[in-house]
Amino acid sequence: MKTDLSSLSFEGFSALPLRQQRLVLGGAALIVVLLIVAVLIPLDHSVTSAQLRVAKKRADLTWMQGVAPELATAPAPPSDSGESLLVIVDRSARESGLAGSLTGSEPGTGGSLSVRLQKAPFDMLVAWLARLAQQNGVVVDSATIDGAGAPGLVNAAVVLRSG
Repeated sequence: MKTDLSSLSFEGFSALPLRQQRLVLGGAALIVVLLIVAVLIPLDHSVTSAQLRVAKKRADLTWMQGVAPELATAPAPPSDSGESLLVIVDRSARESGLAGSLTGSEPGTGGSLSVRLQKAPFDMLVAWLARLAQQNGVVVDSATIDGAGAPGLVNAAVVLRSG
């Protein structure tokens, strides 16, 4: 039995035998179920996880904004290791997992050090700078941070000095 597909319509569907109508309806139901399973469920999962990440980042931002004034007024602990700023920065970058992103450093005026990072994870960069300040008394004089294309990665130019 050969069927001309161009002539199928709702009238054509009702003209099909009951067994073929059930087969067509079952196939349509199966396609709808597959569409839900293959597209909508993963999409919903990714949206939900993105919303959770955004909520966590907002909570982190709120916390950072709350402690920023306290940290700004707190005196930086002095670095008593006797190491140069370059050695401290290099060692702590390796310990923080940023050694691969560190593309260069140049001594500046007044004992400062200019550091460049490429495609560094933003969260790791901020944690590294906080650790430098807390453990070594290193102060950020200035910083320029730009997106590096991929989400979460940044290019940064930071001027540091011993506190």
